[in-house]
Formats: sequence, structure tokens, C-alpha cells
Amino acid sequence: MGLSDYNLSGQQKRNIAHFASIVKLALADEVITKAEEKLLKRVAKRFHILEDKYNEIIENSKTYPIETPQNYNERIEYLYDLSKMVYADGTASEEEAKVLRKICVGLGFPIDNVEKVCDEAIHLILNNNDLEDFTKAIKQVNKI
Repeated sequence: MGLSDYNLSGQQKRNIAHFASIVKLALADEVITKAEEKLLKRVAKRFHILEDKYNEIIENSKTYPIETPQNYNERIEYLYDLSKMVYADGTASEEEAKVLRKICVGLGFPIDNVEKVCDEAIHLILNNNDLEDFTKAIKQVNKI
């Protein structure tokens, strides 16, 4: 984290941490494909991450901690973004699934239910579910 990161708002810090988690997934197989890069650029734009910061995160994604949203719906939205990255290149590798499970624990999903939640999340993305349907289905799988 650079010195300039100390002047960021809380929301911007959360966006950067979430973006870094998405980058970690993209790099799980040590390669960022064109499809993954396209999704990363789209997410960076949505989060107002400038090119210099984008490049810094790509190079040092492991130095950024997982930021846990307090709101359950935000956690599910983060899971949605992360799951989209798992399948961005047209395949869901075992390495990406492992990283997704670790990040899900960091997001606050119960450890004993993380595998079920992640499997359902990937399944929902494979079937092109939108955020609303994704949220309903994850809440069914992860009854709290």
C-alpha cells in the first residue's frame, strides 16, 4: 500500500481491496487472459481506479488484505463479482475455486458452508444469472 492510499475514503479503500481480491482470482493460474483483463478493466472503471493504481494492484495484489463488507447484501455482491472473474476466461479452474473459497471465508461466509456457497456461486454465473437472482439463490444456500 502506497503513501497515497492513506488519503483515500473508506469506500475507496474497500473498492481497492475488493478489486485486489478479484485480481488474486485472475492470477490464480498465474495468467490474466484477455477476457479476465476486460472484466478487470470494467471493474476498475466502476470502482474509479486509475491506471497507475490498477497497475500497482496487478503487480502487488497479494499485499492487499481482504476487506469484509458489514452488509450481507454487499458480501453477496462481492461474491458475484468474484465469481464472474472465476469464469471470465470460459473455464473455472480448481486453483481459482480454491482462491474463491479462501476469499469467501475472508468475506465472512461461514467456514462450514463456504464450499457449498462457492459451488452455487460458480453454477449461477455459468448459467448467466443476474445479481438479483444470484442474491436470492445464495441466500437460500447460505441460510443465516
